[in-house]
Amino acid sequence: MHQTFPPIAPLREQPFAEAPTPSDSQMRCVGGGSVGGKGTGLRLLEQILRTYTDLHTLEGTTVRLPRTIVVGTDYFDEWMQSAGLRTAALDEALADEEKLAAFLAAPLSDALREDLRRCLAAIPMPIAVRSSSLLEDTELEPFAGVFSTYMIPPMDDDVRRLALLEDAVRGVYASVYYADSLAYMRATGHDAGSEKMALIIQEVAGTAFAGRYYPHISGVARSMNYYPIGDEAATDGIAHLALGLGKYIVDGGRSLRVCPAYPHKVMQTSELDTALRETQTHFLALDTTDQDLTLVRNDAFNLRKLHVHEALADGALFALASTYDPYDMVLRDGIYDGGRKVITFSGVLQHDVFPLPALLQRFLRYGREAMGGEVEMEFAVRLEGNRQGTFFPLQLRPMVAAADNADTLAEEIAAVPADRQLLCSHLAIGHGRVDNVQDIIYVRREAFQAMHNPQMADEIERLNRLLTQEGKPYVLVGPGRWGSSDPWLGIPVKWPHISGARLIVEAGLDHYRVDPSQGSHFFQNLTSMGVGYFTINEYANDGHFRQEWLDALPALHESAHIRHVRCPQPLTILMDGVHRKGVVIC
Repeated sequence: MHQTFPPIAPLREQPFAEAPTPSDSQMRCVGGGSVGGKGTGLRLLEQILRTYTDLHTLEGTTVRLPRTIVVGTDYFDEWMQSAGLRTAALDEALADEEKLAAFLAAPLSDALREDLRRCLAAIPMPIAVRSSSLLEDTELEPFAGVFSTYMIPPMDDDVRRLALLEDAVRGVYASVYYADSLAYMRATGHDAGSEKMALIIQEVAGTAFAGRYYPHISGVARSMNYYPIGDEAATDGIAHLALGLGKYIVDGGRSLRVCPAYPHKVMQTSELDTALRETQTHFLALDTTDQDLTLVRNDAFNLRKLHVHEALADGALFALASTYDPYDMVLRDGIYDGGRKVITFSGVLQHDVFPLPALLQRFLRYGREAMGGEVEMEFAVRLEGNRQGTFFPLQLRPMVAAADNADTLAEEIAAVPADRQLLCSHLAIGHGRVDNVQDIIYVRREAFQAMHNPQMADEIERLNRLLTQEGKPYVLVGPGRWGSSDPWLGIPVKWPHISGARLIVEAGLDHYRVDPSQGSHFFQNLTSMGVGYFTINEYANDGHFRQEWLDALPALHESAHIRHVRCPQPLTILMDGVHRKGVVIC
């Protein structure tokens, strides 16, 4: 990223505007040195907000950065030197808790303490203290999520709140040297001893409820989608939405997958049983009741995992939930008496209560242009009434580059000679390279009859169990829709029954032509687990599958319908999710 930015105003010289306009900066700086990876991404976001005026023209919608103060790297360098912490920090024999205790015991400089006091005065609402390492948010070696983030609630006692902020600063600094961080830096060829850390002290976007604080919507959006489904294109991007704090998504909680270009087509809510099973049931909120907090290694120590009915009691679900009617067996958009509340974001996605899809499309497009490549953005939304709300972009960073980019993969796939292509698909989803697979389970084409699909599902489940116990991933090939609830359309496996597969292939037959799957819960698992999915229809000259090559190999398992073979050498699986091409090289 090569950008020229104006200097960030020092906090002491320019306080935040009480009612900021789009031209007012929401960033201030204390200390000197670099602003780090997150700081650079935030500066780019502010530049986007000033440049693209159409982000501010949506009726009833405010778009702004949260109030943000960057603590430059000079404070980190000076403190690590003056406190004599580097020896303990780099001692891998010390447990994380011991390192944190050493950092918490070291006094901060008077200058930093005074700047932190000013930070609290400038941001009276809940704040997050985040790392902004020089290593973070790079395209090839992402450090996002490696270091700690602490949240601090408002407090009646300003002295106690300042003490907690100071401890949070020490805790984020200490996290650079935790065992996981050191292992990650070592694996990526970086020297922990030369690391420099800036900090981001940022307003937590959200709403105060009784004893807790959280945004109505948090999310992560990416400008490139390697798992496009139906009418989606890879370049349409993808977003994952959740009620509550965004850490819920980052930590792998259940979110709603949405393509901003097709907000009315959400695979998790396309079928009733999927919506009831695959949508969010819990969320994270900042606990604002505890005024006697003591900082610990776990940076989520003052967050609470709550059931969604707590948000219903807060009145926070008015545009986010649908109600399950058990009598008519349907989901009804909105909140009604009785019935389970399902987090569908229907008011936002279906009824334009807040223009989130339009904002995400614009931000992803402008972010891609500004950064010169694919981007990932974290964001939050505070709803403020019917068709009123504030959108907060929180972070912008380059998307993690796959081991091979799309152009390189496309060239490699095109160069594979036909006699080395075990499988070739022109309708592939997934992205990247897999080199550690030797096992293939495939349905014998000559013996296939749809009436035996349930029996084959049981057989595949048993093989999957054996292979997962042995730690051997595999390729799964068969006709029809894998995971179909209708056994006449495909083999009705459930996800746990094929959990060891790294690539799943729908290979149509001339006498068994089924339209390719277009998603639901099955595709939700594919995308979250990074599993490839190929569609091949040889009868239409659309891809090919050389079953005869596999037939010549000895079988580890063979029945009337299924064969399991182990190839003499590992296969190479190439998946180009941008151009929808895929190949398995034997």
